[in-house]
Amino acid sequence: MSDATSTTLFALVFTLFVLAALVLIFLTVRFLVRQASASKAAWLAAQSGAGGDQDSDDEDDEDEGMTALVFAGGSTRGAIQIGMLQVLAEHGFVPDRIYGSSVGAINGVGFAADPTRAGVERMTEVWLRLRREDIYPQGRLHGPWLYLQQRDAVYANSGLRSIIEEGFPHERLEDAVVPVEVVATSLTDGGERWFTYGPAIDAVLASSAMPAIFPPVEIDGERYIDGGVVDNVPIQRAIDAGATRIVVLLCSPPVFQPPVSKRPVEGMVNALFIAIHARFVRDMAHLPEDVEVILCAGPEGTTRDFDDFSTTEQLIALGRAEASEVVRRYGLGTIAYPAPPMPVPAVAVPVPAESSDGDGPTAGAPAPHPVGGPDDAQVVGPSPSGPAASGSTAPAAAVGPVTHPDPGT
Repeated sequence: MSDATSTTLFALVFTLFVLAALVLIFLTVRFLVRQASASKAAWLAAQSGAGGDQDSDDEDDEDEGMTALVFAGGSTRGAIQIGMLQVLAEHGFVPDRIYGSSVGAINGVGFAADPTRAGVERMTEVWLRLRREDIYPQGRLHGPWLYLQQRDAVYANSGLRSIIEEGFPHERLEDAVVPVEVVATSLTDGGERWFTYGPAIDAVLASSAMPAIFPPVEIDGERYIDGGVVDNVPIQRAIDAGATRIVVLLCSPPVFQPPVSKRPVEGMVNALFIAIHARFVRDMAHLPEDVEVILCAGPEGTTRDFDDFSTTEQLIALGRAEASEVVRRYGLGTIAYPAPPMPVPAVAVPVPAESSDGDGPTAGAPAPHPVGGPDDAQVVGPSPSGPAASGSTAPAAAVGPVTHPDPGT
């Protein structure tokens, strides 16, 4: 075979090979395009169906409304909220969102991280172990003069930080099971600042930094103090977010009655509390007609000072009794009333030391439970048959849903 013939034959074969390859590529591309079109059509159909389902779900959510749980501030009286949470957890109550201020930020973030009986039991154990020295350590030199020193606060917040670290299973607010927000007061402009994400411990320390007691907390270059100064009961925040049912856990009665001031400093403290309570009164007086507010309130008395943890067990029992009545009345949660009670952790109660004159316990020593006295009701936690044991003194009845409250209350 001559070279010319070989070249011609090679050219012909190569041409046929190229044509076959082009045909194969064309068929492959057409197949892929058809497959892509079919997949896109299926995806659009699925999205359309999902969108319809989502619209249906949104309509259902809109019909059902959003339920918010609001934690008020109240210092050591925050133990009352633990008893309330015990009952709510026993009945399967899980809100859509949680809002907290001051000590309510501590309890709110703790509950948001684990809104179960086990989670509340862990919080209960932490509260029952608290003693004054854990958060407010007493130095060799202690007294009113500490408030006159040139420093940010009387106490460091290291003890409170350790307690919070122990009680929070999550490091960041956005990792909580239930969306949670906490409020603090800005020292830049005096406004309220809401924390919805970021380090949980820093946000809670800022929200619970009581003026003069704990130092301000710096976050992103700005200093913050206790959120209760600007919004101690943040129901308006829940309303703005679309809540139609708000369960409020108050540490004190809803009506504030200032005690008679005997010293100038007491008059200053009363003025601060009046200003703090005025925001709550204002918000309650302007509730939208379609918003239901259920108050779960604590009683007067039962604590002597902001650093007094001697009545924690009694406060928890009072909170249980109050929440039991609220749950019974409004049917909160998914478990019908009454639910099996949560087991109470066994905690050793310190024995009061006798004073040198033999007249009674040493001043400042924790009192055993129950606390006796003319002003201290001996309250027993609710049994499965009712909110309080027979013969015990129950707290005031829960306040019902308020839609048009008296501005004076």
